[in-house]
Amino acid sequence: MTKPSAKQKNMKRAPAAKTTPVKPDATDWPRVRALKDQDIAHDADSPRTTAADRDGAVMKQAGRRVGTVRQRGPNKTPTKVSTTLRLPRETLERWKATGRGWQTRMAEALSKAL
Repeated sequence: MTKPSAKQKNMKRAPAAKTTPVKPDATDWPRVRALKDQDIAHDADSPRTTAADRDGAVMKQAGRRVGTVRQRGPNKTPTKVSTTLRLPRETLERWKATGRGWQTRMAEALSKAL
């Protein structure tokens, strides 16, 4: 065993961190494991939601309003398709440098080019 150096002797030991006691789990796990999918869908603790439940709902983050819940109308399909495109790094950096909405502007430029 090596002797501690002078620097190590002068170092102060940090106080032990306080730990928060873990609360016992109140979940009735045997009951949860025994549930079937159809039981969960109609469980009184998690009733089905409808579109009316979301009408006028507000999205919040850290207590601040960040948007409202909206959804597409009936029978509307997404108008865009997700894809992967390999571009030169410089080209992509130039598009991104144009600021927010660069993907929309790129899509418009591609559409005009065809």
